[in-house]
Amino acid sequence: MSIAQNLINIKKNLPEGVTLVAVSKTKPVSDLRQAYDAGQRIFGENKIQEMAEKWEQMPKDIEWHMIGHVQTNKVKYMAPFVQLIHGVDSLKLLEEINKQAQKNSRVIDCLLQIYIAEEESKFGLDEIEVENLLQSTSFKQMDNIRIVGLMGMATFTDNHNQIKKEFTHLKSIFDNLQKLETNNCQLNTISMGMSGDYPLAIECGSTLVRIGSSIFGGR
Repeated sequence: MSIAQNLINIKKNLPEGVTLVAVSKTKPVSDLRQAYDAGQRIFGENKIQEMAEKWEQMPKDIEWHMIGHVQTNKVKYMAPFVQLIHGVDSLKLLEEINKQAQKNSRVIDCLLQIYIAEEESKFGLDEIEVENLLQSTSFKQMDNIRIVGLMGMATFTDNHNQIKKEFTHLKSIFDNLQKLETNNCQLNTISMGMSGDYPLAIECGSTLVRIGSSIFGGR
């Protein structure tokens, strides 16, 4: 099956209001062009340098999403063009994104990464840390970022019930945080679900799914 055909098959099964991020990390620009020609306009990368190189080569109507863990010292390379940063897990990182966005006269949208898995290796904030961050004075003074939602990654397991429990937990945190909306925090996006579990994620309230191997094939 071609990349174009894979995209068509996935999109026809996505409910209205669910956004598809094509995870194009490690894939050559030729693959991205096939997806682009099939109508895909949102691509997710997990390495800033690789994303910047692809941004230079690809059409400029693409939305680039940074889906990997972000190192503070690399933010400046993507600040001119990145549309959404998925994995924001500290105030320090937000401060750097705000600073670099300001230098580029932009407002950059971000998702706060919530730790929902039972694995130690995953990054993220817990419920209390998120509330504290959103209520902090330093956050409220950031004019060049906007928190538009939350992101979470479920435990890597075949246990359907456990994944469902984790996704449901993220949705309940999202609902609970609605009360903290401010000028730079308007929550409308829940990013959860990848190639293996996105139908379940959508069932649990996901509005944005990250799909790579089901579009581009395995790495």
